[in-house]
This record gives sequence, structure tokens and C-alpha cells, in this order.
Amino acid sequence: MMEKEVNPHFEDFLFDWSTKFQFLVGGYGSSKSYHVALKLILKLLSEKRTALVVREVYDTHRDSTYSLLEEIVIDLGLDHKVKFMVSPMQIRFPNGSKIIFKGMDKPAKLKSINNISIVWLEECSEIKYAGFKELLGRLRHPTLKLHMILSTNPVSTDNWSYKHFFKDDSNNRLVLDDEELYKKRTIITNDTYYHHSTADDNLFLPESYIEQLDEMEKYDPDLYRVARKGRFGVNGIKVLPQFEVMPHEEVMKEIDKISNPLFKNGLDFGFVESFNAFVRMAIDHENKYLYIFEEYYKRGLTDDKLADDLEPYKHLYITADSAEPKTIAYFKQRRFRMYGAKKGPGSRLQNTKKVKRFKRIICSDNCTNVIRELQNLTFKKDNNGNIIEDEFNIDPHTFSAIWYGLDDYEVASLKGRNAYRGE
Repeated sequence: MMEKEVNPHFEDFLFDWSTKFQFLVGGYGSSKSYHVALKLILKLLSEKRTALVVREVYDTHRDSTYSLLEEIVIDLGLDHKVKFMVSPMQIRFPNGSKIIFKGMDKPAKLKSINNISIVWLEECSEIKYAGFKELLGRLRHPTLKLHMILSTNPVSTDNWSYKHFFKDDSNNRLVLDDEELYKKRTIITNDTYYHHSTADDNLFLPESYIEQLDEMEKYDPDLYRVARKGRFGVNGIKVLPQFEVMPHEEVMKEIDKISNPLFKNGLDFGFVESFNAFVRMAIDHENKYLYIFEEYYKRGLTDDKLADDLEPYKHLYITADSAEPKTIAYFKQRRFRMYGAKKGPGSRLQNTKKVKRFKRIICSDNCTNVIRELQNLTFKKDNNGNIIEDEFNIDPHTFSAIWYGLDDYEVASLKGRNAYRGE
């Protein structure tokens, strides 16, 4: 006999398997992922099934879905019965049930799976529509009822998940008015169980977490809509609405006042058409402020000329574009403390989201190229006028340099383990 305290708003969801699709949308810290994981464990303990857990990038499972499922099993006191395998990632239950993990960045691996009766798409809005349809084809079993669970933060109404499960204005297609879901919180229709949640539904969250979410309304209304209200909407045009310019002397004075500033340096390589962009930054971690106080911006330079120009900075830790390993190796020969940034599928989108989490981005008026590229940076649109969330109206080299400089830094833990567990 197991006892487990859960958030009341999720109690009915945990045991409702009446529909084929279950679509959970909510703000940060609402505990939707935690309750999906718990629901999956309870189902696989009671019935022998094979479940597939999918994210856009396979490597992100280890610190999200896999570790979350492991924590819940331990919390239930079942870690002596349920076996966790790490290579490849897999979870095996005493009754023969198992959970396997796949990423859409390795589609060939999907072809080898069989008899999948439950699929969980975590952060489904990051998966492409073609991938969703491919997974529908993989969901098949000769005898068991089939289920697909989709969980996500609300993004743009241009995203396929909104158009498929709610409405697509371009085709005059209406499945469900999302405003109705925000009002009723749970709706069952068209063989789909809809569930909406916010941080207010997570009784385990500290008040300080709620306050962080509330503060977003002042510096990033779009992120506030997503994170706090858990609502779809039209993304704002500007990528960084919190970007501001300040006289250089004032920027340096503010940096001097930071009790424990974190200094970061990023470098994006260029040559003929693109620019070498070097950006120096200071972070006020407590307040979540990013200061940009120095830049270098030139093109048409060979490696030796670039190294000569950057000689005054060779004592600094510099994180550079890992797509140029030979160039980084040359800089290391010149005794630069330079390292390659971690890059992978989906990194552009994740890095953009990371920078957007800063409450303020204060740029010195000396950094004219940073200002030119970022002050009015907007999202690119496709042929239908839909926003592309990881492409921009220009190629912002200084933005790439900022990404690399922040490679080993996370702005806030709003989507971290505590948000999953709700503790």
C-alpha cells in the first residue's frame, strides 16, 4: 500500500485513462511534468506495458524526465524493485513493464521500437509536427488501449501543438477555444483530456518562487504570459524587450556595486562576410541582471591577426564557437585560456530563452555593435507570417558571443528540478 501526497488539481488526471490523447499545458512550476511522471509509474506498476518518453533532444532526458522518474520511484520506496539502466536509458518494472527514452534528433532509433502503448511527449512544442505524426504511427499494440500524453509550456499560437489541439485560423479549424480551457481548467472532448495549470496549483512551491514569476510582468510580458499565466499567445516582435543602453561610466559603477559579480566572455568567429564578435559581460546573479560592458567587432582577419588584436584578453577565460576547433587550438597555442561552447540540436532556441530570462540587460553605450544588433532584434517570420522562435531578422554575431559566454551559466531555476517536483 503506497501513500503519496499530490496537488489536488491533478488528482483526477492521475487516474483518468479514458481518452487517447492527454494534453497538459501550464506555466512554470505548475508540477504538470511531475504528475505525468507519477501517472506513468502508477500505470506501469498496475499493467504490463511499454511506454516511450520522447523529447526533441535525446541528451536532455538525463537531467529531466529520467531523473524525475527516478526520484519519484525512490520517493515511493520502490527503488529496490524498479531497475534503472543508464546505457541506454531505460526503466524496468517487476511485472515486465518498461520505459524507454528517445529523442527526435535521432529519428533512426525510433524505427526499432515495437508494441508501444503509451507515449509521453515532454515539451511537445519543441518537437516538429512531422515528428508528432511519426510518433502517432509508432503508437500501436495488438490488444492494449493506446495513449499519448503531451505536456508543454504554452508558446506561440503559431506552434503546431496549438493549431492541432486548439485552433488554426489559417484553415478556419477550431477544435477547442483555449480561453474556455483557462476558465474550466480541465475539459474532455474529441478523445482528448485537456488540463491547464499554473504555479498556483502547486501547493509545494515556496512563495519566493511565485514572486519571481510575478516580477516577469514588469520586464518581459511575453514570458510572464507563458510562465505565470500558462497561456498561449502571439509572441512579441522584439527578442529582448528588457534590453537597455546606459552610459559606460554608469554601467561600470553598477557593476562595482555587485557583491559577487560573475564575469563572462564570449567569442563568435567570422571571416569574410560574418564578423568576429567578442563580448565581455558581468552578471548580477542575485537580481538576474546582465551587464554588457565591452566589445570587439571586426571581420576579414586571419587567425594570427585576430589573436594579435585579442592579446590583451588572453588572461581571461573565453568561451568560443566550438564549430571552429582548429581556431581554438591555435589560440591555445598562443596561450589563450579559450574553450569551446557546448552546442547541439536546439541550442539556438535554448540559448535565446536563457538570455530572455534576465530581468534587465544593461549595455554600455560604448558597445555600439551590440546595441545595433540587439536593441531592435526581432524574430524572423516564415512565408505565412508565423514567428520562427530561433531565427532572427539579422544574423546577430554579438548575440552568439553572448550565448557562448553564458555557456556554463543558468539564469534562474524556474524550470529546474524544484519546478518538476514542486518542492
